[in-house]
Amino acid sequence: MLESVKIARRQSEIRQNLAAVVGKGKPTDEETRQMENLDAEYRTNETRYRAALVAEDEERREAGADLETRSDREYAELVRKFDLRQVAIALDEGRALDGPTKEIVEEMRAKGGYRGIPVPLEALETRAGETIAEDQISPKAIRPIIDRIFPNSIAAKLGIERINITSGSLAFPVATAGATFGWQTTELANVGAASPYETTERSLTPDHTGGAQMVISRKALKQAGDGLEAAIRRDLNAVIGAELDRVTINGSGAAGQPLGVIPGAATYGIASTPVGAAATWAAFRAEVVAFMEANAITSPSQVNLAFDPAIWADLDDALIDGTAVSEWDRLTKQVGTPSISNVIPDETAIMTATVQGVAPGYLGIYGGVDLIRDPYTKAQSGALVLTGLVTADFTVPRGLQTRILTGVVAP
Repeated sequence: MLESVKIARRQSEIRQNLAAVVGKGKPTDEETRQMENLDAEYRTNETRYRAALVAEDEERREAGADLETRSDREYAELVRKFDLRQVAIALDEGRALDGPTKEIVEEMRAKGGYRGIPVPLEALETRAGETIAEDQISPKAIRPIIDRIFPNSIAAKLGIERINITSGSLAFPVATAGATFGWQTTELANVGAASPYETTERSLTPDHTGGAQMVISRKALKQAGDGLEAAIRRDLNAVIGAELDRVTINGSGAAGQPLGVIPGAATYGIASTPVGAAATWAAFRAEVVAFMEANAITSPSQVNLAFDPAIWADLDDALIDGTAVSEWDRLTKQVGTPSISNVIPDETAIMTATVQGVAPGYLGIYGGVDLIRDPYTKAQSGALVLTGLVTADFTVPRGLQTRILTGVVAP
């Protein structure tokens, strides 16, 4: 027990003892001495109490910091134990959830907004050691499921940040005008006209909901066993991740999709430069210079660059006259290795920069995956139909942190 707590309890006891004797009209000599002793002890304890608080301040700070982070650590530990197979069986057979899976589902449901069984996005991440499974007891051996092929995330490589939102809208106020500097033209002149501090807002709203659908046959449920849980997690994670990556770059802003970087260039204030020439380091260098002139970066290495595979092939094939150095070599020497992805449209390149800790774009994910079972569509075959609903939105807070090059054609 902390010393300050002990002193506080003793002070309470002294006040109770004093209350019992001060109410007497004619206290005895013994009671008078008792009041004097208690009063002296009370004053001494006040000094001790203040000293104890000072001495314990650092201990209290450390305890507070531990309390602030303990809940996040505990939740992360629970998510690592989340069993997606329990969710599939619960939707198929109605079996009750238990353990960490039940605890996480109940906590997510307490926040509302789920019709089915909620699944945290973190639970869909691939876990170490799950790609190898023991053979089943069967006349033939069943090896691990071979997953489908999906592209790696290009949004993350461009510095776009993913944030989780519980509910409501999230706004990013962005300063557009502010202080100005001026010199006195005469001794008594004003230093310059006052300029208002102005901001605009970029918002993330829960207006865009998509779903990943999957039909699991009765044979798969009975045949794959524990390996099915790992395969479902990987497949849902891959298909959801691939689509979120696509809409971040190419989302049309219509038909329920968020507005992505390229279709929303004019809306977000992103500079789009039609190159109309072969891919060269000089074309990208001009955009790096534009970044520097806008005070967005101070070094070419601060730029994140991504383009389609055809541009990489053109850069690697274009040799500087009289040398064995290619345009690709010149580019990578300055900005590092760019990201190559077929998510980027043909003949297009995207350049981004993180400025003052602000990401070039924000992908907001609302809660987790709402996993819902359809008990009717495939009821005759005993198959399980799952729909994983995801609500997400994307925005670009400052357009000057992103630049787009179009028409980067083959030589």
